[in-house]
Amino acid sequence: MTAATHSSLFPRVPESADAVLDGLDPEQREVALALHGPVCVLAGAGTGKTRAITHRIAYGVRAGILQPGSVLAVTFTNRAAGEMRGRLRELGAGGVQARTFHSAALRQLQYFWPKVVGGDLPRLLERKIQLVAEAAARCRVRLDRNELRDVTGEIEWAKVTQTVPADYPAAVAKSVRDAPRDPAEIGQIYAMYEQLKRDRSVIDFEDVLLLTVGILQDRHDIADQIRRQYQHFVVDEYQDVSPLQQRLLDLWLGDRDSLCVVGDASQTIYSFTGATPDHLLNFRTRHPNATVVKLVRDYRSTPQVVHLANGLLSQARGRAAEHRLELISQRDPGPEPAYTEYADEPAEAEGTARRIRDLIAAGVPAGEIAVLYRINAQSEVYEQALADAGVPYQLRGAERFFDREEVRKAGVALRGAARAGGNDSLLDDAEDLPSQVRAVLSTNGWTTEPPAGSGAVRDRWESLAALVRLAEDFARAKPGATLSDLVAELDERAAAQHAPTVQGVTLASLHAAKGLEWDAVFLVGLTEGMMPITYAKTDEQIEEERRLLYVGVTRARLHLSLSWALSRSPGGRASRRPTRFLKGLRPGSGSLGAGGAGGGGSVERGSGGGRRKRRGPVQCRVCGATLTEAGEMKLMRCEDCPSDMDEALYERLREWRSDQAKRLGQPAYCVFTDKTLMAIAECVPSTDGELASISGVGARKLDRFGADVLALCAGEEPGEGPGEDDEEQ
Repeated sequence: MTAATHSSLFPRVPESADAVLDGLDPEQREVALALHGPVCVLAGAGTGKTRAITHRIAYGVRAGILQPGSVLAVTFTNRAAGEMRGRLRELGAGGVQARTFHSAALRQLQYFWPKVVGGDLPRLLERKIQLVAEAAARCRVRLDRNELRDVTGEIEWAKVTQTVPADYPAAVAKSVRDAPRDPAEIGQIYAMYEQLKRDRSVIDFEDVLLLTVGILQDRHDIADQIRRQYQHFVVDEYQDVSPLQQRLLDLWLGDRDSLCVVGDASQTIYSFTGATPDHLLNFRTRHPNATVVKLVRDYRSTPQVVHLANGLLSQARGRAAEHRLELISQRDPGPEPAYTEYADEPAEAEGTARRIRDLIAAGVPAGEIAVLYRINAQSEVYEQALADAGVPYQLRGAERFFDREEVRKAGVALRGAARAGGNDSLLDDAEDLPSQVRAVLSTNGWTTEPPAGSGAVRDRWESLAALVRLAEDFARAKPGATLSDLVAELDERAAAQHAPTVQGVTLASLHAAKGLEWDAVFLVGLTEGMMPITYAKTDEQIEEERRLLYVGVTRARLHLSLSWALSRSPGGRASRRPTRFLKGLRPGSGSLGAGGAGGGGSVERGSGGGRRKRRGPVQCRVCGATLTEAGEMKLMRCEDCPSDMDEALYERLREWRSDQAKRLGQPAYCVFTDKTLMAIAECVPSTDGELASISGVGARKLDRFGADVLALCAGEEPGEGPGEDDEEQ
């Protein structure tokens, strides 16, 4: 399920094959009816490509042209495959295989391995990084944590591009790829890694594809058996296919051409993993008789958002840019994209959090808002700012919904209650399905109000709250549904990985946001050196960074905010510049000329808060070093420097915070976050000025809580100090 879906959660199954075509636009309908021969669908962002290809499959199945078991639909993420299975089920086309390349290959490998090799398939290595670390150690190469991750990525790239260890240095030179270490050194580590895997009888995810390719190449009888089973193939996100995946697809197909591919070269953002749009761009060369359909009607974004997206691509260069699609918005006009310039990163985070809080107050659900950044390391300052603003959030990239422990336990509890029926005392006072679910989940940690703070406890509550909301939607869609009916629905969704939406503002990297959409999107940190990223050197690397920003822009349905900070820390030199990709698009940045696509609106000069003062560089109060990390600036010391925190004061502050949160009816972190309390307990301020200098204590919180906090720091009870007495008199 995408980050937000406005259609009915439980639509009726179409009554006939023709009914499957209802509601498709002319181009989508053309896709759905093109069931023979090679088909290439060039689909821009937000144009309904998943809708088009799922209706194509469903129409073929419902019309009797395709047998469900003969269709293999392949995509790149478990989430996308789960969404596809869910949609096909809703269209009455259950039984169609929708899988990732790795999942489809692994099933085939597990089935045929005993016949080809004998015995069980070697154990699958879930995480290769530890084995890479051991390989490096055996090669007497020292790698820090970041280098270890980068070298692991290089090994993955080498394998999906079918490069053996001995050829790795030459392949790097040919691809103009920046290796994180000496290529000969990485080639040596790569070779040792492969040796360790053989010694321990384990395989990694890339091996799953390589071994399947090897079997299909060597054993024609097995290749023929698979080809007899799968007669028709659909590949989504075809611009992201690697050479190894294309080789596997060719072996699945054999000499047939019953293939439909869907993609957009302008959304190629994974070349560092071996993905290449060449297979999409060359499709018509390989298949001269292919049916080609372009989807350019954008149903996701307003004309204002689409205008900016088209403007970004109008400046693009290279082969992918030559095949760009000019989107045409189908939505009513909305607000212009907002451009905001901030003095520093903390101010940008605070300003973003404040705008998000305003959107939520105006009725935009938190789950319909996202903050997107270039690298994951940027998330911390936004986590802190949202927590300070009392806004719930979730980090993108957590484990799959139905794999979470709390969700599995909730499923067991609901299944048990459904079996017990009227004999379960928990359900005595529950009059309808939603109240039954709330009663059962209350024993698993669900409460009517969310827990204070963020982190694991809040994440678990959000998962259970998502199940409660799903039960409410299910009851509205199917009046009279029982708990057993809901359990059956959950089982089907779990099998399809068709998860409900967890509420909370999404924090995600631009790469992780691919395929998702929200009502409001905040693109942050848009400065040179971050967008494009510093290590993007070649023209093609720069163009991929532009495409990455394009993907970010096209995630927004209605509200789009773009921002940047002139310095990293408060008081720092304002040496940063907004990304070159917005030149001629943001107001006041020059013109693109007659063929350009200049944006409307204006650039604001943002600040973190209504009375935020410009500060000098924040220095560690222990060693004097200049601090740059958000967490360190909040504590006013380096993470590694010793803490002199007053533990007793910290506990008193926590108790006071808990009382305040209950009195206000808010989560505890809306009063002060844990790190702010730690900073107070370390600094033990005695004046308003000293307290105000602590990050996280803005003017509003100083006015509201300052007297109490200073009283606690002085060893007094809140309300005992002279200021409080004077106020009461």
